[in-house]
Amino acid sequence: MIPQEMKMSLQELKIFTFLNASNIRKSKGVATTAVFTTIFMLGFQGETWFQQKFMSKKSDSLSGKDVVYRFLSQPTYNWKKFLLLLSSRLISMCTRLTSDKRVNVLVLDDTLFSKSRSKSVELLSTVFDHTTMKYVKGFQCLTLGWSDGASFVPVNFSLVASAKHLIKGINESIDKRTCGFKRRIEATESKPKLAANMVKEALSSGINASYVLMDTWFTEAPLISSIMEQGLDVIGMVKRGPKRLYQYRGQNYTAERLLKILNRNMKNSEILGSIHVTMGKSELPVKLVFIRHRNNPQKWLVLLSTDQSLSDEEIIRIYGYRWSIEVFFKCNKSHLNLGTEFQCRSYDALIAHTTIVFSRYIFLAWEQRKSNDDKTLGYLFFEFGEDVSDVDFTEALLSLMNFILDIITSGKEEVVIKVSDFKNAVLTWLSTLPKYLQTLLGVLLPAK
Repeated sequence: MIPQEMKMSLQELKIFTFLNASNIRKSKGVATTAVFTTIFMLGFQGETWFQQKFMSKKSDSLSGKDVVYRFLSQPTYNWKKFLLLLSSRLISMCTRLTSDKRVNVLVLDDTLFSKSRSKSVELLSTVFDHTTMKYVKGFQCLTLGWSDGASFVPVNFSLVASAKHLIKGINESIDKRTCGFKRRIEATESKPKLAANMVKEALSSGINASYVLMDTWFTEAPLISSIMEQGLDVIGMVKRGPKRLYQYRGQNYTAERLLKILNRNMKNSEILGSIHVTMGKSELPVKLVFIRHRNNPQKWLVLLSTDQSLSDEEIIRIYGYRWSIEVFFKCNKSHLNLGTEFQCRSYDALIAHTTIVFSRYIFLAWEQRKSNDDKTLGYLFFEFGEDVSDVDFTEALLSLMNFILDIITSGKEEVVIKVSDFKNAVLTWLSTLPKYLQTLLGVLLPAK
């Protein structure tokens, strides 16, 4: 059963309407809305489906195991359309609450979707984990999200398999006309191609943004060019090294050599300066901003912006939006049961369950927005209330230096973020939720 407090938000988000619009329905048996609700509510009840079905008094009202797994494994259900419709709905409600001058961005990143104990999961492959620097069994969950500095909304995702390291291939019995088969083909494509397609699908769904934010793994000239062709600018962190060359005044320079030019006049600033260059052979004009760690002058990073009209401070401030996707990943894995709630072998089931987990986060994002934005309280506040707080320059700069600038140089350049910093950021986000949701999630939150 859905608590009364949650029903209004679910109606505002039109979740059940979008299920029907995405062909997630059937002509007989248990209604898909009932099965979806059962799975959706698991993340707020502190119990697995198995515990509720076989170890509680709720068992009589729950669907059977076969019903749940058939629902998750149905290849004709268009889960991508459902997530795009749901995210577009929330984004449209959020943008109505803020000024037209507010910067909205798309954030691109990926995270490990581990299946270390699996053997027969469809499209299972070995993928590289940049945290442990080892190959593990699973997928890379490539995700595109939207943010206005106050709320983060997942828009699209793909569970990417490594075509060169496949352990299990595609189930050949899947109808090639279905959405499920298309998602399987998509899973073996390159991440830059998938990322460009995700941005295109988001824009086609009516989602508006000015910039795409990305980290070092995606800030490459081909992907940047394909995104700019769609009318968006890019702000991203760039890798350093001898192969990363930039043209400045007719000569090729590495980031280190460019920094030496800037450091002649700016030795004590946290922002070392900026420079207008072109990216190697692509001749793509960009602006590079150099930032130094306040406590360790030997550590520094470079931000790239294709919008050269932005000031150094504004580039840093906008890039601060990107931290919200890290909180999103951590919250999904630690509190919303991403990848751990069901043991599924079907690729369709993995896609379905991941979409449902993302829809839980969308619900929480809307509840959090209503709790913190006075404009949601009625027409008077909508007309006269101030915008909900945005990410400011100081906050963005501190997040870059405290969370991302712990760079360890041991042959390879890697960025390490402390688990404690992740945990504190997620708990801070959860603390802004309404009290009744904190109660539902109370078994997962530490006692104050």
